[in-house]
Parts: sequence; structure tokens; C-alpha cells
Amino acid sequence: MRAQIVEVAAGLLATGGRDAVSTRAVAGAAGTQAPTIYRLFGDKDGLLQAVLEYGFAKYLAEKPPHDPTADPIADLRAGWDLHVGFGLANRELFLLMYADTQPGKPPAAAEAGLAILRTRIRHLAAAGRLRVSEDLAVDMVQAAGSGAVLTLLNTPENKRDPRLADAMFDAVVAAITTPDDDGATRGRPAAEGVTAAANALQAYLPELRMLTDGERQVLGEWLARITR
Repeated sequence: MRAQIVEVAAGLLATGGRDAVSTRAVAGAAGTQAPTIYRLFGDKDGLLQAVLEYGFAKYLAEKPPHDPTADPIADLRAGWDLHVGFGLANRELFLLMYADTQPGKPPAAAEAGLAILRTRIRHLAAAGRLRVSEDLAVDMVQAAGSGAVLTLLNTPENKRDPRLADAMFDAVVAAITTPDDDGATRGRPAAEGVTAAANALQAYLPELRMLTDGERQVLGEWLARITR
């Protein structure tokens, strides 16, 4: 019954927005009574939180665990395209997930989705392509991706510029990565090259079994200081 109510609420959200998800409307559409919803979810906010978790689970189902290729930029782009596509196809659900959320612990599915992004960024670092810290790169990609989707959703369809998402991706990649050509080091600021090297070593740190746990911890602290 709980799963059925959540799916019904998600359907009402998709067709009528957040205001359509009233306990009375959901109960009627689910073939139950309002007291059942109060018993299972507490109140409307509790029901919306369950719909939020449903949204992230649906998002994660469309964004399977990362299977890396030889091109970490292409892998990052694949995740970006899935994020943008999901947002444009699920307007109200995406707004609930990324625009109406309240501070607090995100659902487990949201954490799993973020872990996939972190893995893609880690592979960029391991390839020696990351010019900023991994944490900053994750935040930048997440902010740029969700910001692009929210901008498109808030623009009438006949006025949307289809180039926006691509331009945002290119901009954020240019901001977080180093060039990939053979002469990339020529003319590159020294600090940028050091940061990329530190990020690469930090990505491989767990595999450096010739070091003790304490040595890896100290080295990790030094590398983190370099990449800040």
C-alpha cells in the first residue's frame, strides 16, 4: 500500500505539480482513506519526502553504476547527458529533488548517484587531467548540471536554447580539467601541473600498499593541501 500511494503521488506531482499532491487527492486516487496516509507518512511533508526518495531511486535506475572507458571526459559527458535528460523528462520530480529540498541527510539513492559522479571525477584525476580538487570538481559539475536543467525548465519550451546544456558542459570541463594534447605542458602554469599531478597521486593513494596506513594518511593530507 505504501509503494502504491507513493507511485500515485508521483503521478499527481507529474501532472499537476506539488499543489496537486494533497492527502485527499492521493487517497482518492490510491483507493484508500486519508488516515492511511497519515499513518504511513505522518503528513503531506512526509509523503513528499517519500516521493523525493522515489524520484532519486528512479533517477539511479536510469543512471547505472559507472563502467569506465578509456576516455574519462566521455564518461563524464555520458553521466551529464543522463542527468539533463532525466530533468527535462521529469520536470516536477526534478524540481522536487533539486529545487525544493530542505537541508538534511539526502536519501540513500541520492548518495549513490553522487558516488557515481565522484567515481567519474576520480578517474579524471587518475588520468592526470584534474586541475582542481576532486571535491570542488564534483560540486562544480553538480551545480552546473542542475543549474542548466533548472534554467531550461524555467524557460518556455519554444524559447529554450538547445545549446545551453552542451555549452555548460564544455565550460565546466574547461574549468576543471587540463588539456590532453601532447604539448599540453607547454605554456601551462606550473601550479596547474602540480595540482593535476597531486590529484593523480591522490587517486592512486589507496593502492600504494608499500606505504603504511599512517604514511598514506600523512601523504593524503599533504596532497589535499596542494590541491586546495
